[in-house]
Amino acid sequence: MKAFENLQAFGGCTALCYEGREISYDDLLHQADAIAAHLPARSLGFLLAENVPEAIAGYVGFLSHGVVPVMVDAALDGELLAGLVARYRPSFLWMPEARVGEFVGAEEAFSLGSYVLLDRKEPSPFPLHPSLALLMTTSGSTGSPKLVRQSYENLRANTASIIEYLSITPKERAITSLPLFYVYGLSILNTHLAAGASVVVTRESVFSRAFWQRMREQAVTSLGGVPYTYAMLRRLRFSRMELPALKTLTQAGGKLDAELHAAFAQDCAAKGRRFFVMYGAAEATARMGYLPAELAASHVGAMGRAIPGGRFALAGEEGAEVTQAGTPGELVYYGANVALGYAECGEDLARGDDWHGRYATGDVAVRAADGIYTIVGRKKRFLKMFGKRTNLEEVEHLLRQQFGGEFACGGTDDHLYVFLTEEAVLPQVVPYLSAKLGLHPSAFAPRRLAAIPKNAAGKTLYRELEQYYDV
Repeated sequence: MKAFENLQAFGGCTALCYEGREISYDDLLHQADAIAAHLPARSLGFLLAENVPEAIAGYVGFLSHGVVPVMVDAALDGELLAGLVARYRPSFLWMPEARVGEFVGAEEAFSLGSYVLLDRKEPSPFPLHPSLALLMTTSGSTGSPKLVRQSYENLRANTASIIEYLSITPKERAITSLPLFYVYGLSILNTHLAAGASVVVTRESVFSRAFWQRMREQAVTSLGGVPYTYAMLRRLRFSRMELPALKTLTQAGGKLDAELHAAFAQDCAAKGRRFFVMYGAAEATARMGYLPAELAASHVGAMGRAIPGGRFALAGEEGAEVTQAGTPGELVYYGANVALGYAECGEDLARGDDWHGRYATGDVAVRAADGIYTIVGRKKRFLKMFGKRTNLEEVEHLLRQQFGGEFACGGTDDHLYVFLTEEAVLPQVVPYLSAKLGLHPSAFAPRRLAAIPKNAAGKTLYRELEQYYDV
C-alpha cells in the first residue's frame, strides 16, 4: 500500500510556498520521486524533520513509495538520536546536511537543497508489517524508544475526517506554525495536501516578525497552535493584528486555559472567524475529537465530540461503561484512525493490529447531557510541555543516567517540577534538561527535598509532591 496517490490530480496548483517561491504539486512529486528512487520499497528510513520543503518532499517520497519513515526532530540531541538508530537500525536517513558527520561510514546517496539521503549500507534486519506506513515518536524531545505504529488506513481515515469537519478546500492556505515531527503539525500538512490546498513553509516562530509578515504576504487562511501558542498570541496582542485572509484558528496539544478559550472564541466570533478546539494523540494518528466552531463560545473548557467516523465512550473504575451525564470516567475512543499499537524495538515493526480500533486515552472526562465531552484530569504520568507530550518517567531516567541519585518528576502542563535530594546537583538540572529536551529553562522548577516520599513498597508517592507546586 502507499499514500498520497491523489496528489498528481492537483498538477500545477501550488502545494508549498517557501521564501517567496511557489512549489507546485507536480514539482513536489518530482522531488519526492527523485528521493524515493534511491530507496527500496518497504525499507525503513529516519526522517530528521525541519520545516523546510526538502523535508516535506522526503516525507511525501517515502509514503508514496511504500518506504516507512520514522519522524524525528532534526534538532534531537545527538546521543539520543544515536540510541534510536541503534535500536531500530534504519537503512537510510533523510536529514539536514549539517548533521551528516554524526554517521561515520554512511554514504551519500542523493541530495536536495539542504538535505542529504544517507545510505548506512546496512539492510534493515527487521521485517515491516505490510500495513505499516509511518512511525511517530511518543515523546519527541526525550528520544523515547517507544514509537506509535500508524497504518495507511489510519492516515487515510483521519485525514478524510479532519478535511470533512474543518471543511478544508483547495482554496485554503495553512502555515507550518508547528513542527512536522509532531503529530498535530504533520496532520496540518497531510490534510492540506490531500485537499489540494497549499502550505506556507517557514521555520520562523510566532515570536518572529517575519512569521507575521509571511502570514500577511501569503494570505494564510488558517493557523494552528498548542495552548502555549495561544498564551503567546495573547501577549503579542494578536487580536489587534491586521490579518484579513485569516479565517480559521485551531487548537490542540493539551487543554486550553478557560480564559484563553473564551477570549479567542469571542474574538473569532467578532471577526467572523472559526475557532476549533480539538483533541488528539499520535495513538489515534492525529485527531479524535473537536468542538464545533459554533459551540466555541458557549462551551468554554470543553473538548467537544468525536470526529466523523469515530466514537467516544467513558469507562468506570471496573471497566463498565459510564452512561450517566456528568459522571467522570476514562475516555475511550473507537475509530479507523486508531493506530496499530506501539513499537519499543525493531522486532515490533512486524506486528499487526494490536488495538483493533480502540484506544483508552488515559484521560478522565465527563460527558454533558448534550453529548459534549470535557477533559477533567489524567491517569497517565505525562505532561504537555508547550504542546509536546513529555513522559515523566523518561525524564527521571535521563536524570538518573546523567547525575545518579534519586529523582522524581511531576507538575502541570508547561511546568515540570524536578525533585531531588543532592544539593550539588540542583544548579545543573535546569541547564541539562533545557538542552536535552529542547525546552526553555522557564519550563523547569527544581526542588531539593531531604527525602523523596515513598510507600512501604518503595514506590514514589507522587501525590505528596504536589504540595510543593507553586500553582
